[in-house]
Amino acid sequence: MYDAVIDETRIKELLQANQQPSPSEALSILEKGRTLAGLSPEEAAVLIKVTGKGVLDEIFDTASSIKQTIYGDRLVFFAPLYVSNYCINDCGYCGFHAANPAPRKKLTMEEIREQTGRIIGMGHKRVLLEAGEDERNNPIDYILNAIDAVYSMKKGGGEIRRINVNIAATTVENYRRLKERKIGTYRLFQETYHRPTYEGIHQGPKRDYLRQLQALDNAFEAGIDDVGLGVLFGLYDWRFEVLSLITHAHYLQERFGAGPHTISIPRFRPADTVELRPTHPVSDDDFLKLIAILRIAVPYAGMIITTRERPEIRKRAFHIGISQTSAASSTSPGGFGKDGKTGVEQFEIADRRSLDETAVSIMKDGFTPSFCTACYRTGRTGRSFMDLAMPGDIHQFCQPNSILTLMEYIEDYASEEGRTLGMETMTRSLGSMEDPAVRKQTEERLERIKKGERDIFF
Repeated sequence: MYDAVIDETRIKELLQANQQPSPSEALSILEKGRTLAGLSPEEAAVLIKVTGKGVLDEIFDTASSIKQTIYGDRLVFFAPLYVSNYCINDCGYCGFHAANPAPRKKLTMEEIREQTGRIIGMGHKRVLLEAGEDERNNPIDYILNAIDAVYSMKKGGGEIRRINVNIAATTVENYRRLKERKIGTYRLFQETYHRPTYEGIHQGPKRDYLRQLQALDNAFEAGIDDVGLGVLFGLYDWRFEVLSLITHAHYLQERFGAGPHTISIPRFRPADTVELRPTHPVSDDDFLKLIAILRIAVPYAGMIITTRERPEIRKRAFHIGISQTSAASSTSPGGFGKDGKTGVEQFEIADRRSLDETAVSIMKDGFTPSFCTACYRTGRTGRSFMDLAMPGDIHQFCQPNSILTLMEYIEDYASEEGRTLGMETMTRSLGSMEDPAVRKQTEERLERIKKGERDIFF
């Protein structure tokens, strides 16, 4: 299974061959990329190696163009919801590692509803539910009950309409149970695709490289057709990780007819009692380059950046391919409403702006904040989503739905500045709609929202 999915020898050969590809070769690959056809690992390897400013500018411009074609100017917001930091694994990069002597916290169902209410009160409509691996403290029944608690919480006109889940690799039967709870995307990161590095920084059940690698296959078998990939950049050579992500995406597409719904690109961040220092730190320039290459190589995937990154890096990343982002995060259970932290955190946050501050910032940069969850509730998942996203047709849903959810945010949560910028953003986005019928229907729905209706979508 390992050699069939990630051929380490072959990936390293791609990185070692042709160390100085010509600009013309790179530009030819970028021309293909602009057709939304994606890239092979061999083609991505060429882009990884080019260094000339002219070609790098073309890489960023191509990535930006692809993101605009498929997803438009919208950025989808979410908040992570950590329900337990109990964990039996000793992962060298994680603040939840078992050897950390800090007191642990597991939220009760009432505490989960309280924290969910705080998230809703900011304006969020989707969360990423997270927990450490601990069968005694965090069994699957606890996770399922937590999902029910989140979905049950209503506050004013707000609610969480979609829960994505990031828990440890589990069984097909447990994935079926998650599917029955109507989750959105199941996200599981390989952390590093380099097997020796992976096994060297993990202790506990997670040390099983193949268990981690095969987990998404099990999720597909259970009927979860939206999955998310990711690595923790800094653990190994970023170039190897990028080619491995692309390889894994191709494998899922070929085997299941649906590639990853999302790709996450976190970089290592310090955490309490974590002594590990990245052996392959990724510079800001290389980080932005790898984001652009992944956007070109896997154009249909939603690309996620989190509050691990500083505001100035996030701002640049939004322009070259990112389509989803966390905002106003907490990485400890019970941290919302308590300066973002209570006890042990998984990692240090670099962007602590509020949701409104982040929304205002991106609107000033020409983006549309989106809180849309429509695809998951209308069956546009898996192959159905890919059939729309690959040719860029998903934009016909993304654009009006982002406007409608922005209107909800303006009506219920935005600051005065956010309201003003939001109205300007909606006017601009409506004006750019190519289909007059869709524009008219969107305007009619906006009026209904102004009159108090909620959760209207295409």
